[in-house]
Formats: sequence, structure tokens, C-alpha cells
Amino acid sequence: MWWLTGGWEQLGAVAAKATLMYGTALLALRLGERRTLAQWTMIDVVAAVAVGAIVGRTAVASSQSYVTGAVALVTVVALHRVLSVARFNPALVALLDHRIRVLVVHGRLRDDQLRTCGLTRDDLYAQLRQRGVFRLSDVRFVLYEVKGGLTVVPEEGHDTRSEGLVREGLEKAAGFQEPDGPR
Repeated sequence: MWWLTGGWEQLGAVAAKATLMYGTALLALRLGERRTLAQWTMIDVVAAVAVGAIVGRTAVASSQSYVTGAVALVTVVALHRVLSVARFNPALVALLDHRIRVLVVHGRLRDDQLRTCGLTRDDLYAQLRQRGVFRLSDVRFVLYEVKGGLTVVPEEGHDTRSEGLVREGLEKAAGFQEPDGPR
């Protein structure tokens, strides 16, 4: 039955380390950036997986002390903070974030961009339908944003106040040159 329960004498230590690691993780994440949990970028996902692995391993591994786990956890949270600040440096942002991609231009799909993003036509169609778009001809642009969200700009009646932000996104988009006009 050892394989099921382990050694009873170790269970108290496991519970204590799990409690300490949970408290340490809460404190470290509280002192870290709010975006760690609110907005997921590549560095956020890596940090979340690493934090989970460290907390879990420290709690149950008899060969790992609480202090070792706490140092590893604080190091990951600190590195996450450094990389979050590095995202403001234009030279480093390309290493840390995906570029904007233009998936639809004036009702025409850009299959090469869908492939680059790992999306199928069905993936895109489902997202468009969920946003109340039922014909590609009604779409001026679809931007696949840095964090994986979609921005849908309608062909007709779009809000001209958003033109500046759309234009900025198009200018930053990878592999995009806007055609002369709508088809």
C-alpha cells in the first residue's frame, strides 16, 4: 500500500511545503505585474507553466527543500518582470511577441497568413460568425493581434475614429502591403 499512501510521516511535510509554496506564489505574483494573470502573451504562458511546475515539484518532492523552490519561484517571477519591461524596447519586442498578421483584405482571405498563424479557414470563419460577420465581402480587414485576438474592420460603415489604430496595426503587420483599394 505504500504506492498509494506513501509514508504517513511525510504527509505533514508535504502539506507544510505545499502551504508555504502556495503562500509564496501568491506573494510573488502579487508583487509581480498584474498582467501575469490578466493578459496572456508568450512570456506569461511560460511564467505560468514554470510557476506551476515549481510549486508542484517543491510540494511533493522529498529531495527539494522549500527554500530551493521559493528561490526558483521568485527568480521566475523576477525574470517575467524583466521580460515584461523589455517588451517596450523595439529591438527586443520581436523576440518576445508575435507580429500582427492581416488575415483578410477587402473580403479576400490570405491563406499564407492563416498558415503562418496556424489557423484554418474554419477557425477564422467560426471567430467571424461569433462576432456577427456572415459574409467575407462585409470585411475590410481582419487583424490577428499580438496576443492572438482578432480585430474585424467592416468594409462599409466602419468608424473613422478607429482608422488611426487600424492604420498603425497595418503598418506593423508582418508581410503586408495594402492594395490600392477595395475589390
